[in-house]
Amino acid sequence: MTDIKRNPIKVIAFALLLMSGSALAVQPITTLPLRVDAEQRWHLPAGEYRGSFSVDQPMQIVCEAGAVFQGEGQGNGLIISAPDVGIEGCTFVNWGHDLTAMNAAVFIQPKAHGAVIKGNRLKGKGFGIWVDGTQDVSLIDNHIQGDTALRSQDRGNGIHLYAVHGARVIGNQVRDTRDGIYIDTSNGNLLQDNTLEDLRYGVHYMFANDNRLIGNTTRRTRTGYALMQSRKLTVIGNRSEQDQNYGILMNYITYSTLRDNFVTDVRDGSTGDSMISGAEGKALFIYNSLFNSIEHNHFEHSAVGIHLTAGSEDNRIGDNAFVGNQRQVKYVATRLQEWSADGRGNYWSDYLGWDRNNDGLGDIAYEPNDNVDRLLWLYPQVRLLMNSPGIELLRWVQRAFPVMKSPGVLDSHPLMNPTTRPLTQEPTA
Repeated sequence: MTDIKRNPIKVIAFALLLMSGSALAVQPITTLPLRVDAEQRWHLPAGEYRGSFSVDQPMQIVCEAGAVFQGEGQGNGLIISAPDVGIEGCTFVNWGHDLTAMNAAVFIQPKAHGAVIKGNRLKGKGFGIWVDGTQDVSLIDNHIQGDTALRSQDRGNGIHLYAVHGARVIGNQVRDTRDGIYIDTSNGNLLQDNTLEDLRYGVHYMFANDNRLIGNTTRRTRTGYALMQSRKLTVIGNRSEQDQNYGILMNYITYSTLRDNFVTDVRDGSTGDSMISGAEGKALFIYNSLFNSIEHNHFEHSAVGIHLTAGSEDNRIGDNAFVGNQRQVKYVATRLQEWSADGRGNYWSDYLGWDRNNDGLGDIAYEPNDNVDRLLWLYPQVRLLMNSPGIELLRWVQRAFPVMKSPGVLDSHPLMNPTTRPLTQEPTA
C-alpha cells in the first residue's frame, strides 16, 4: 500500500480498478426497496436502479410505472437463477453490449425454469432476453428495441433461445435488433402472435425441431422467416410484409408443415448488379428441403413467387395462390415435379387456360418454365437479349417442337380461382 501511495500512476490505476469492480458487481434484487404485496409477490416503486441485479429465489416482481433498471453500459441488466420467477412491467435500458459475453437485459439461467417475463420494455445495444438451457419459460407482451446507431450485425438478438424446451414466446414486439427471435438447438417451443420489424431475420431457426410458429408478422426485414437445419416445424398463419430477399426461407427443412401463410411485396435485396443472383426478392425459397407439406399459402407481388433448388424433392405443394409475382416459379433441375395433390393444384394469376366443365380446375396443365428460362438462370448474361428476336425464336421453336422440352414444374390441375385471401392489414409505421 505504501508503494501505491508514493506512485501517482499506481494510485490512479488502483482507483480505476476499484471503480471497475464496483460497476461490474451484481447486486441481489432484495437490496432494492421492494414492497410486499402478497406471499412471494413484490412491487418495485418508481425510480432509477443503476447496475446489474440478480434474482436467486422464487418471487414475482411487478414494477410500478417509472421503475427503470439502468445497466450503465456493462453486464446484464437482470440475471435470473431461480425457478418460478416473474418479472412484469419493468423498463430496462443501457445494459452491456458485449455479444461474446452474451450481455442481455434479462438473462435467464438454466435453473430458472418456469420464469415468466411479461409486459416489460427493453431498449439497448445487447441481447434483449437470453434464455439459456432451461424449460417452460414464458416471454409475453414485451417490447424490445435495439440501437440503430450500430450496424445490425453488431446488435444483439431481441429474444435468444439456446437449448430451451417448452418456451412460450407470445405477443412480443421486437424491432431494430439483429434477429427478432433466434432459436438454436431448442425443441418443443411455441412462437405466436409476435410482431418483428426492421431486422436482419424476423425469426431464425437453427437445429430446432418440433417447434410451432403460429400467427407472427414480420415487416421490413432482410429475411422474414429463416428456417434452417430443422425438422417437424409447424408454420401456420404467419405474415411477411415488405421483407427483403426472402419472405420464407427453407434451408435443410424436412417433415414440416407450412399452411395459411401470407407473403407479400418481397423486395429485391441485390446490390444492383444483375450478374449476382440469390437475392431477387423471393416469397418462398426452398433449398435442399424434402418431405414437407406446403399448402394453402398466399404468395403475392414479389419478384419471385417460389424458388426451389438443390435437391428439394418429394414435397407436397398444393392449394397455394401465386398472385402477381414478376416470375411465378424458378426451378432448375432435371427431374419433373408435379405440384398438385389429390387432383387439385395451385392458383396462378398468369394462367391462360380455361375451364370448360366448370369444375374450378383448368383443363390444361400449367407449366411455368421452359428451356429459355433455364438458359437465363444458368447464364444470367443472356438477359441482355431478353426481348430480342433470337430469344423469341427460341421460345417459338420450343412450343412448336415440344420434344425439346426438359423436365420442370408441372401443375396438372391448376385452380381457376384462389382459395386464399390476400393481405388486407395495413403495415404500421
